[in-house]
Amino acid sequence: MPKLRRISGEEAIRRLEKLDFQRVRQRGSHVVLKKQTSEGEIGCVVPLHKELAIGTLRGILKQVKLTVEEFMEDL
Repeated sequence: MPKLRRISGEEAIRRLEKLDFQRVRQRGSHVVLKKQTSEGEIGCVVPLHKELAIGTLRGILKQVKLTVEEFMEDL
């Protein structure tokens, strides 16, 4: 299992956009991303911090139903 590394909010958003998530809106320093799937709509909120805490990144991955391997694949 690859270890999660610290990345910025922008890097996380770029990676999620490569996985077909779309920016829906932004309020302050938080960006809402959504993706349409066969099971319905999946969404998450990503803070635009210089460095995301590992727990925050794990929470985002849990919301979007991605494994660490799937997310870290191209990083």
